Amino acid sequence: MGRPENNENNQEAQNQNPPRKPGVGKIMQSILAGAFGVQSDKRRQEDFSSHSPVPYIVAGLLFTAIFVVSLIIIVKLVLASQ
Repeated sequence: MGRPENNENNQEAQNQNPPRKPGVGKIMQSILAGAFGVQSDKRRQEDFSSHSPVPYIVAGLLFTAIFVVSLIIIVKLVLASQ
C-alpha cells in the first residue's frame, strides 16, 4: 500500500498547470521592470519558467534600440538649441 504522503505529492504534481505563453503586456512589464532594476524575484522566476526566451530577447532588443534612439534625438535637440 502506498503512503498518504506519496499520494498527496502525486496529486500536487498533477494539479500544477504547465507554464502558459506570456502575453504582450506581461513581457513589456518584465522588460521595463528589468530595465529599471525593480523586478521582483517571483516575477523573474515566472519569466524564466516560460516556454521560450525569444519574446523577451526580441522585446529587450527593441526597448534598447528605442531607448538609444530617444537619447540621440534628445541630445541633438538640446545641442541644436544652443
